[in-house]
Amino acid sequence: MGLVVKLPFATSAEFVAKYSANVTWGGIYLRSKAVKLPGTLITLDLRLTSGARIIYASAVVHFVTGQKGTGVPGMGLRFLTLDPETKRFLEGALAGRPDAQSRVPPVPPGVGTPEYAPLPSPPPPKPPAAPHTLTAGPVELTAPVFEPPQTEPLREGPIIGIDLGTTNSCAAYVRDGKPEVLKSREGHNTVPSLLALNVRGKLVVGHPAKGQLLTHPKQTVYGTKRLVGRAFDSPIVQHIRDRLAYEIARGEDGEAAVKLGNRIYSLQQISALILREVREIAQNQIGQPVSRAVITVPAYYNDNQRQAVREAGRLAGLYVERILNEPTAAALAYGHGRKLRQRILVYDLGGGTFDASVLELHGNVYEVISTGGDTFLGGIDFDNAIVEYLLEEFQKKTGKVFQGDRVSMQRLHDAAERAKCALSERLDSRIHVAFATMIDDTAYDLDVTLTRQKLVALTETLVDRTLEVCGEVLRAKGLTVQDIEEVVLVGGQSRFPRVHEKISSFFGKAPSKGVHPDEAVALGAALLASSLGQQEGVVLIDVLPMAIGVGLPGGRFKPVLDRNAELPALKSYLLSTSRDDQTEIEMTIFQGDSDRVVENEYLGTLKLSGLPKLPRGQLQVAITFEVNEESLLKVTAKETVTGQRVTSTFSTRDTPEAVKARLALGETFQDDAASEDTPSLPLKRQGVVGWLKGLFARP
Repeated sequence: MGLVVKLPFATSAEFVAKYSANVTWGGIYLRSKAVKLPGTLITLDLRLTSGARIIYASAVVHFVTGQKGTGVPGMGLRFLTLDPETKRFLEGALAGRPDAQSRVPPVPPGVGTPEYAPLPSPPPPKPPAAPHTLTAGPVELTAPVFEPPQTEPLREGPIIGIDLGTTNSCAAYVRDGKPEVLKSREGHNTVPSLLALNVRGKLVVGHPAKGQLLTHPKQTVYGTKRLVGRAFDSPIVQHIRDRLAYEIARGEDGEAAVKLGNRIYSLQQISALILREVREIAQNQIGQPVSRAVITVPAYYNDNQRQAVREAGRLAGLYVERILNEPTAAALAYGHGRKLRQRILVYDLGGGTFDASVLELHGNVYEVISTGGDTFLGGIDFDNAIVEYLLEEFQKKTGKVFQGDRVSMQRLHDAAERAKCALSERLDSRIHVAFATMIDDTAYDLDVTLTRQKLVALTETLVDRTLEVCGEVLRAKGLTVQDIEEVVLVGGQSRFPRVHEKISSFFGKAPSKGVHPDEAVALGAALLASSLGQQEGVVLIDVLPMAIGVGLPGGRFKPVLDRNAELPALKSYLLSTSRDDQTEIEMTIFQGDSDRVVENEYLGTLKLSGLPKLPRGQLQVAITFEVNEESLLKVTAKETVTGQRVTSTFSTRDTPEAVKARLALGETFQDDAASEDTPSLPLKRQGVVGWLKGLFARP
């Protein structure tokens, strides 16, 4: 129910002076002749006599008073989510009050004993409504979330474009030839890429989840785009897991997963819930069921990560028509309707990842000629640099080491992000976090003024890393900055003024302002979605972002398909037996740009069995690596001497580090000397839409 309360106070200062004792971070006590049952959900809108709002929150009746003939009638409302303005108001109103940190509403003196049990019996629950396609409210799901889909998503109806981002996701649709962003339920152009387990044990997505990020960070999942498709035991996951407020756990297949409450969710399921929210938003605005999408990913995503995004789409009830690289999507938005003939570089600095891609535009043909990136470089890292500075300043001013819990640290990160955004418009910003921590029973605030000059100094190395990637992408194809006619900036972090300055200095020209940083990727995905199946639609020619190859003795990496190979690509690799009567061969497959397997991403182990018994070296197996337009890998095996069918299975169950260690020690399942490349085989281009029959298939 909605509850609008007009208080007898003219100003917020008067409210703080006379009423703030009735408020904590956990809730508020209101006197009321009519009370609701404990457990009743309420949207609270608290206003001054002028009508100005000071508190807007979703809440639940935690207790009531004065219902047994004694005490004052009233209700204690426990906050569930707070809007940003309310949070900022409470930071000032509750500053210096250690008792205000309580996670439940206060019981003021003289109101009587709180009653937590409902007085009358609540009415019986209504029977559940019949399922419907279009929904209007925020997504709220009862755990467990997923059962394996019984059928594949339908391939009919409109196709939308989805930018599945680290911090925010965005959907777009082409209507009457014009691409447009589909707004969230709250009216925003993006949906926060967050999932949370709320206090009632329900999973919420998007803005409702973001609303509890400060109060329940351990139960709020964010930034999973960096970890999806990675093994739990990989050094990257182990390095980052302790820095997150929520718990990273081992999934059933050894992959990185998330633990919420007493359940473990795969990162594909987390992404699927975000995609499902985006899908329902699209259905509400388009007015018909949506089951098809083009979904974007960072250009520097490896095969495992791309496969994970496809699986997330399937779990969300979407038939993924195409996995599209984010810089390519941005280029589509940039070139739409302009019939350009240009060589451009797309600089995509988002919340968690960075990509740089060089494209040649020829009308409706968009050809990627070189790409590179860093999946651990984005706005999150800029926030982290600010937080580290805040902790240093706190220690300088107080002489104490900051001892905040996860809630306190999340408050610092939230304040750092807001200051970073403000410094794109201003030269300085005050960062004030009231009651930031408690040390030796004393409450401490954090109060630091951050200047744009200091922010530049803190993040200069991060911006320089993006330019190093740009330079490397150019060198990979023998290009110079003079060969680039336009630099297109994409991603929220690209708004940072220092990025513009550095780009202008590096390329000798100011970057283009032809696309919206937050919306370009989704709009480009929608444009591709609209062109699918059209004879004169968009033509994309993409490249392989990282080499794919095999592990060799001594921990060496031998590429089979090179980085920046034009897609689709197909190439074979010959294996020979290393001993007499050998009937099995195993081959480890990696993706990356280093000549050492330990620095590359382990994709899995290919196992060949049932080989005919022949003398050492006389039996050869042709392993064919095929990568489609989406950079998705498929491997087939064929025994070349007798033509006998070879059984091949692909396993990712081995620990990546165990496989790499085995190779480093010289243990291998193949004879390096007997392995050789065969010439590249031509593969007929099959249009813009990629296809995937399976990760690994038998010949």
